Amino acid sequence: MAPSQTLVRAAVLALTVLQALALDTFIAAVYEHAVILPRTIHKVSPDDALALMNRNMDVLEGAIKEAAQQGAHIIVTPEDGIYGWVFTRETIYPYLEDIPDPEVNWIPCTDPTRFGRAPVQERLSCMARNNSIYVVANIGDKKPCNSSDPKCPSDGRYQYNTDVVFDSEGKLVARYHKYNLFRQETQFNYPKEPEFITFETPFGKFGIFTCFDILFREPAVVLVSELQVDTVLFPTAWMNVLPFLTAVEFHSAWAMGMGVNFLASNTHNTIMSMTGSGLFTPHGPAMYYYNSKTKEGRLLVAELSARPRLSPNYPAAVNWSSYATSVKNYSGENKTFPGAVRRDIFTFSELKHKAGNHTVCQKDLCCHLTYQMSNKSKDEVYVLGAFDGLHGSVIKYHWQICTLLKCKSTDLSTCGQPVETAQTKFAMFSLSGTFGTNYVFPEVLYSGVQLAPGEFEVLSDGRLQSKNGTSKPLLTVTLFGRCYEKDLPHPLRSFLFLHNKKRKQL
Repeated sequence: MAPSQTLVRAAVLALTVLQALALDTFIAAVYEHAVILPRTIHKVSPDDALALMNRNMDVLEGAIKEAAQQGAHIIVTPEDGIYGWVFTRETIYPYLEDIPDPEVNWIPCTDPTRFGRAPVQERLSCMARNNSIYVVANIGDKKPCNSSDPKCPSDGRYQYNTDVVFDSEGKLVARYHKYNLFRQETQFNYPKEPEFITFETPFGKFGIFTCFDILFREPAVVLVSELQVDTVLFPTAWMNVLPFLTAVEFHSAWAMGMGVNFLASNTHNTIMSMTGSGLFTPHGPAMYYYNSKTKEGRLLVAELSARPRLSPNYPAAVNWSSYATSVKNYSGENKTFPGAVRRDIFTFSELKHKAGNHTVCQKDLCCHLTYQMSNKSKDEVYVLGAFDGLHGSVIKYHWQICTLLKCKSTDLSTCGQPVETAQTKFAMFSLSGTFGTNYVFPEVLYSGVQLAPGEFEVLSDGRLQSKNGTSKPLLTVTLFGRCYEKDLPHPLRSFLFLHNKKRKQL
């Protein structure tokens, strides 16, 4: 038999076996970890670095064992979950390992020294193998380079913020280098090109990216819209920012807007406002956790659809501007005023009555709201707001946002400032906007930074509306749009490339 025929038959056999083992549902887990941080900001020895990483892995191993005992097929652990985040380029180096391409077919647990010293990969692989569970973790990768590479850093190596996935036998099946670094991640390099990492399992097709990546088209949107993954794995170290970017709020909205399962594992650090993990689906959260008071981590486990797009109740496609462009702007006492949400200047209009219709416009975006309050607290003010523009101080990307939100006080100058509690409930609301994008994420946030699963719906014409009023006092109702094609070129990638090139010429 010709070799090519043998390979084809082997591939067909593997696909047949995978289909035969296919599951309709699977049990997923995420662990929010209170990371043990380094005691010093100075560079430590490799042995001291490993000692700290082992302390964190001791905690993660306990969570992994518990998840496996509850029947979980896969568990996601946080970004920076093994060594923390207080580093420079030099001080993080002892924590890094050389992580090979998964095509090498490697089980570190049974062959730990094949690619040099790799005690962290060995231990993670053994956690997966010993507990028969897929393990997702975030560690640091190092890759040597030299003067033949014009982008090679002056210290002769690339350092990457890296996610790894080990299957239930302990084999390395995925490696992802974070493409969109947060501005403070100067210890790491940007990959030269975005990576679109997927892998198949008996319980669906998975993709993976990290934290800040979620706000950009590459790789996040490409994985879901073009590569059609069923579930996204998302290690993160997310600092909560009200009113629109708390972890559970935005991650749940992204899963609904993209129509995908989303397994988000956050670090837990109350000083840094880091909390909020969840198992999110196209219909909302299956389970989530947000607690800014405790210092403890939390394991979440839930059963999810393995291939949500094949489900008979998969959400219908939405034309996000259909309704809003078909109605005239509401007239009346809709006086507007500017207000800041951090650096972004919104156009706001106060909701002065217990019920009514409002329209607020900014540039190409008009936001329409119909509402009725159940109990209007005299000490609370709500506004309808619109924002259509670039967000960000260094990395600039385009948002379109329609929002109903509670102001911090009755002083209108506080509208847009962070607020966590409210007293006013709504009998109904319906929010829509003339969005210039198909990528819109629906958010409803209750007092205490709590989600509202099952209490709202998105209609096919783009209206976000309540089903039977709000069961709890309301903080925000938001349609969060991303116009990726209007983003400005990434300044840091261009700067770092030119900076390294200039240094090599000196």
